[in-house]
Amino acid sequence: MLQFKYKPDFDEALRHWRAFWEQEVLDRPCLKIVVPPSGKDLQPLSGVQNPHGDLASYVRQFDEWAANAYFAADAVPFFVPNFGPDVFSAFFGAELRFATDHSTSWVVPFVTDWDNVEEAFSRPRGYWWNAALDFVIKAREIGRGKFGVGIFDLHSNLDCLAAVRGPEQLCIDLFDCPDTVEQVLSWVRRAYPLVFEALYEASGQKETGCTTWLPMYYPGKFAVVQCDFICMIGPEHFRRFVLPALEEEAAYLGHCCFHLDGPEALVHLDDILSIPAIQAIQWVPGAGNAPLIEWIDLLKRIQEAGKSVYVGCTAEELPIFHKELAPDRVFYDVHGVASKKEADDLVWWLVENT
Repeated sequence: MLQFKYKPDFDEALRHWRAFWEQEVLDRPCLKIVVPPSGKDLQPLSGVQNPHGDLASYVRQFDEWAANAYFAADAVPFFVPNFGPDVFSAFFGAELRFATDHSTSWVVPFVTDWDNVEEAFSRPRGYWWNAALDFVIKAREIGRGKFGVGIFDLHSNLDCLAAVRGPEQLCIDLFDCPDTVEQVLSWVRRAYPLVFEALYEASGQKETGCTTWLPMYYPGKFAVVQCDFICMIGPEHFRRFVLPALEEEAAYLGHCCFHLDGPEALVHLDDILSIPAIQAIQWVPGAGNAPLIEWIDLLKRIQEAGKSVYVGCTAEELPIFHKELAPDRVFYDVHGVASKKEADDLVWWLVENT
């Protein structure tokens, strides 16, 4: 039986996660609360992890933090590797560049035209791919028996093409040479399971189950599926280029959550809701827009379409969401809880009010 040293009640959490994916309620909705170490100057290193440095130090610092943190309710301890949002494109030849403060990374587009790129997208290779595999193998060894190792943030499909070509030029290509883009995209789609499977095996997630930058959990394969580029295209292009890729990725994974980012993406919501293998959606309003608490009607619309929703909120906001949302189709990621007692009280409140 799988166990994590830093989550003694993992069996109970697993029961709630299985219920969440089956859209069932045991005694409360699925819920994650992590209370950071009290009175200790400990915190995991934030931002992206630069593979030019000592990668093991990131994992060791997380280990020390997790050993003193409290993983309440259904929080499962996982170290999540992070080379930035465009790491998937780096696996196929793009060069990653890192901010000096490690806050983010980006790639330099390298495709000047689409001729002779099939070989580049035939399989992951090169420095960044080898660094990613080495990283998760090191993390797996350090965390063995204590915590799991998550999957990288994989911006695949059209996000990958936007990274290697440049988003503005890709927009032009969708009109000027759509058949060529579709062909290249087929190679990227073919490569997605190759990338996931290798990382899944190397990180030990075949034994520990999966999580990613979005702290949801499944004991088998799980990842976030996404395409931030959809904010720049209309429904016709979405249905031709993105929808088939999302259907394919979701079906391959079996369990996934779609990351829906920004009001410009809402024009595609009905198409996304039509994908059977997408079970959950994370809605992110985006900077400068109304906070999530003001989008409850949208969350209810998603639930009414048969999908579950990811809700990141504070302890004060939780009762407001809980009053409105169906408890069998929601996962709460609660932030800002400062003590074990506060976390346990919040869990019991949710039980008594479900």
